[in-house]
Amino acid sequence: MNKLELQKIANEVRRGVIVSTHSAKAGHPGGSLSAADVITYLYFKEMNIDPKDPQKPDRDRFVLSKGHSAPALYAALAHRGFFPVEDLLTLRRIGSYLQGHPDMKRVPGVDMSTGSLGQGVSAAVGMAKAGKVCGDDYRVYTLLGDGEIEEGQVWEAAMFAGFHELDNLVVMIDNNNLQIDGSIDTVCSPYPIEEKFEAFKFHVITIDAHDFDQIEAAFKEARETKGKPTAIILKSIKGKGVSFMENEVEWHGVAPNDEECKRALEDLDKVGEALCQK
Repeated sequence: MNKLELQKIANEVRRGVIVSTHSAKAGHPGGSLSAADVITYLYFKEMNIDPKDPQKPDRDRFVLSKGHSAPALYAALAHRGFFPVEDLLTLRRIGSYLQGHPDMKRVPGVDMSTGSLGQGVSAAVGMAKAGKVCGDDYRVYTLLGDGEIEEGQVWEAAMFAGFHELDNLVVMIDNNNLQIDGSIDTVCSPYPIEEKFEAFKFHVITIDAHDFDQIEAAFKEARETKGKPTAIILKSIKGKGVSFMENEVEWHGVAPNDEECKRALEDLDKVGEALCQK
């Protein structure tokens, strides 16, 4: 799949984020939009997965450690064929399998239930270690928020991963610099992020989270790195793709109303039209 095709799918994933959170009247659009490109790349190019067999033993694993960005994960899974796209409109509804945070027992394609920040990465590290112990060649990917890495459990997991040389693990940090209470550098700064992961014996790569060429190069470099886990620092824009949401902290956990949904979809329609002209 080429870059243009990935860009088009990522735009559809962003549409899914908007329509699902609007339908639910709740959710977390900002961080879902910032993560849409890397999640699209993972599910449509990077990972060994099969929508017809979500539990196949040799599949690559993905853990959305920042579980509140479930709308982006659900949209990617739906467009990849794990479940019907129209089910996105049931987000957070009573009786829906698409809860506010991912549920591995109910959602096809979800490898770990997440939501309590800091815990998902520990599960991912455990999966990677299990692969090494059992001699399996699957890879494990986990996505964290930059505010999430203020949690101490993240660094316990990082210490374990580096010590055990888990080169089948890729930890991604969605570094949009905003969390629910404001900018991360004023709430409880985790900077410098790169140096922290390097201290825990990670190979570290920093990229533009919205550039598919850089995303592809980073995952290739991660695959070629031996004897160390890889951390990819994704320099992203919260609310990416929707003009009035970009870099605005209030869109961390607020769903768009009818008028805002209309405006957001108009923005994404323009992006889609521009991509169709290429």
